[in-house]
Amino acid sequence: MSIMVFGLVIVVVMVVILLAIIGIYNGLVTYRNRYKNAYAQIDVQLKRRYDLIPNLVETAKGYLKHERGTLEAVIQARNQAAHASAQAAINPGDPKAMAGLAGAEGALTGVLSKLFALAEAYPDLKANQNMAQLSEELASTENKVAFARQAFNDAVMVYNTARERFPAVLLAGVFGFGPAELFELTNVAEREAPKVAFT
Repeated sequence: MSIMVFGLVIVVVMVVILLAIIGIYNGLVTYRNRYKNAYAQIDVQLKRRYDLIPNLVETAKGYLKHERGTLEAVIQARNQAAHASAQAAINPGDPKAMAGLAGAEGALTGVLSKLFALAEAYPDLKANQNMAQLSEELASTENKVAFARQAFNDAVMVYNTARERFPAVLLAGVFGFGPAELFELTNVAEREAPKVAFT
């Protein structure tokens, strides 16, 4: 009788452990999917931003004939940022991809700021209705990117916390749940959207 009770206790303990492992695994999957979905929202806004930039440059091109280098730098930075975003979309949270995206986005923000600073010196360009509309759309998109980035970082923090808590920390590596990287801009100037004011 005692062997049967002992065997039953062992089976119950094993079932409880198995259920705990399943619960941990499913929780980590849920949190990982949440931060991937949050990155998808960033990706949508970044693509919108990248689509607006060539139109902005094309509008400015007629007025900034002597600033060809700046216009080319904007397009080059836009292309690099779009490539970095595509790499990050493959595996959101990957430290290397997120660092590359943050760097490319910072460079793009820097050259856009230069473009808007130059545009201030050209009254006709400032008065151009198309330029004003594109600038307004870009500023709106920048705000949406900032909100989406915050949601992504929140989801990454929840995921990383879940995978680092005991007993999940014992199983996360075994199941392939590595740490996810936040999408942070390191330069203080990069944290702000380019100043857009054509009124």
